Amino acid sequence: MKVLVVNAGSSSVKFQVFAMGKEMVLANGLVERVGTDQPLLKYKRHDGVEHETTPEKNDHVGALQSICACLTDKKIGIVKKLSEIEAIGHRVVHGGERATKPALITHLIKEIIRDCYALAPLHNPANLAGIEACEKAFPGVPNVAVFDTAFHQSMPPESFLYAVPYELYTKYAIRRYGFHGTSHNFVAKAAGSMLGMPYERLKLITCHLGNGCSIAAIDHGVVIDTSMGMTPLEGLMMGTRSGDLDPAVVLRLFELGKTPAEIDKMLNKESGLLGVAGIGSSDMRDIIAAEEKGDQQAQRARRMFTRRVVKYIGAYYALLGGADAIIFCGGVGEWSQYSRAKIVRKLNGLGIELDEKINQQCSGVKDIISSPRSSCKVLVIPTNEELMIARSVVTTVTNDEVPALPRETAKHK
Repeated sequence: MKVLVVNAGSSSVKFQVFAMGKEMVLANGLVERVGTDQPLLKYKRHDGVEHETTPEKNDHVGALQSICACLTDKKIGIVKKLSEIEAIGHRVVHGGERATKPALITHLIKEIIRDCYALAPLHNPANLAGIEACEKAFPGVPNVAVFDTAFHQSMPPESFLYAVPYELYTKYAIRRYGFHGTSHNFVAKAAGSMLGMPYERLKLITCHLGNGCSIAAIDHGVVIDTSMGMTPLEGLMMGTRSGDLDPAVVLRLFELGKTPAEIDKMLNKESGLLGVAGIGSSDMRDIIAAEEKGDQQAQRARRMFTRRVVKYIGAYYALLGGADAIIFCGGVGEWSQYSRAKIVRKLNGLGIELDEKINQQCSGVKDIISSPRSSCKVLVIPTNEELMIARSVVTTVTNDEVPALPRETAKHK
């Protein structure tokens, strides 16, 4: 089965085409600057052939049309006709409480996506635009929504509720949802394969560390807690996001004359490693390089990042009653030996021990980096959200599954 995976953002459309028999990527690419007068498609075929072109239209429909033209082009394409694409998977950021698994796109699923606009205003409208563009470009081909929030919907109320008046949840759906669910799901299942045991029999702490960061506690296949909240702002210190913050800080910023838009920009785009390190970069590689040159502020930012990751791992280790494995993924988790070493060394009190040599050799590849004496395994697993989406598409189309809708939940006003 050939599956097209689409990640439609407000100003970009990323795509990959998989041949699912061998889980091979046939082509991938990106349409950037969607909505401007200079959209650009960058296309790459599996054998290295590359191509750039300018879509005729600057919206999501135009982006899909240009993608389709490349996929079927006699010189650079991978199919003779679009009907060879048998299903399409879409990353959808927010599914609220009603979307608990991947689902075939129906009027009901579109309603769920729209109902969550208020919770993901920068993502869900663009995600739906990508879905509707694909429906026009690929008439009759099944489209499947794979929700970032779905994997975390197993959390119990004591994990997802905030300690605010309960009616804020019942009326306005103010609660923790969690994100990066597709990534956490992928690496949890991959960990089971690495350890020779179904992930449903394991206690796992999955650490997605990149420009955006989140951690999940997974107990026998069930998420019992996760660090991101109602939005991706809560939790760990990230590239440009503040992470956990005293709510009174926001009130104080109001008192200082900041507008809601200014505060939102500050906490989401000007904080985290970027805001603390003061070197003009949120890239961990740049932070570490500055630290190694003696920059005290960069060192402070990296230490803050390390401490907060360790705090969440420790808390989740306690919640789980121990762990079979801690998993690192994401740009920092997969590639930064230095960051992993700093984190794991602070977990020695739990009996968790790093194999320094293996860790140093592990860069962007799958491996076990803990020592044989470690109380639990420490794994590095490159995440692959696109492949996870493609797998979910195959399962959903084959089983004709839709998400369970057990009850009417709070409206997202």
